[in-house]
Amino acid sequence: MRLRRRQFVDLAARLAAFPVVSRFAAAQTAALTYPTRPVRIIVGFGPGGATDIVARLLGQWLSERFGRSFIVENRAGAASNLATEAVVNSPPDGYTLLMISTPQAINATLYEKLNFILVRDVAPVASTWRDAPAVMEVNPSFPAKTVGEFIAYAKANPGRINMASAGIGSINHIFGELFMQRTGIEMLHVPYRGTAPALADLIGEQVQVIFDNLASSIEYIRSGKLRPLALTSASRLASLPDIPAMTEFVPGYEATGWLGVVAPRNTPPEIIDKLNQEINAGLADPKMAAQIAGLGNIAFRSTPAEFGQLIADETGKWAKVIRAANIKPE
Repeated sequence: MRLRRRQFVDLAARLAAFPVVSRFAAAQTAALTYPTRPVRIIVGFGPGGATDIVARLLGQWLSERFGRSFIVENRAGAASNLATEAVVNSPPDGYTLLMISTPQAINATLYEKLNFILVRDVAPVASTWRDAPAVMEVNPSFPAKTVGEFIAYAKANPGRINMASAGIGSINHIFGELFMQRTGIEMLHVPYRGTAPALADLIGEQVQVIFDNLASSIEYIRSGKLRPLALTSASRLASLPDIPAMTEFVPGYEATGWLGVVAPRNTPPEIIDKLNQEINAGLADPKMAAQIAGLGNIAFRSTPAEFGQLIADETGKWAKVIRAANIKPE
């Protein structure tokens, strides 16, 4: 009788474990054959920007490596939140990916009623670049020629400096807020509907300063229409050795951009690792590395865990800035 009871218990345990084993085996099989159909890479911004360009570079590379189409789909709107929500609600099967960057880390705190929690609901795949600085720049007629002089002018002339941005909660805005918090100065934030009109008014002397993406400002700097005061990085760039790093004037200040790929949470780790390996191979390719360098950035390879830590660190960093400044979305 005892033997039969033991046999029954053993059989019940095996049957209970069978669905788990079956799901595990199915996941392994899916990873081995992945991908078997086209994969979407969602971009939360319109065509033509740096994020879109890198997504298309990756899409072409991955299509060639896997023999399946990796199709870029632009879903602009709600400061990239629409794209993020679409991806986190997609099946976790590796067939829907998201290009994620600094704005998503900012949005995680800026918007209080999102239908997702960024660090919980995405599975990091791979970074594509990090430590991409913005540039603090002024009109050449502005009296300050260095960051130190700018800080002294701002303290001596409270309320007379207007800081332009591409909108409330934009990188320009948040990087500038961090500067104010670290230096103790006050500037009036003037949000525009995009970077182009903000730069136009900076050139036209309607505003006095902006913390802008280096790629969109470099030609104005080279032509002398704008004067760079510092890069928002911890060190100077080898390609722009004459522009100082912000840490030379404001110790501890660092505000840089990053970009990478994530999938919905619970995507099988075998698929994540497979994508990570191929994306890193693309970033190591001299041609792709040169194309990314042409956008003013340096290709950066990482493991999924390393990229996940970067996302978490950046989300926490900008949460502190947003809460301290009590920034609310438009």
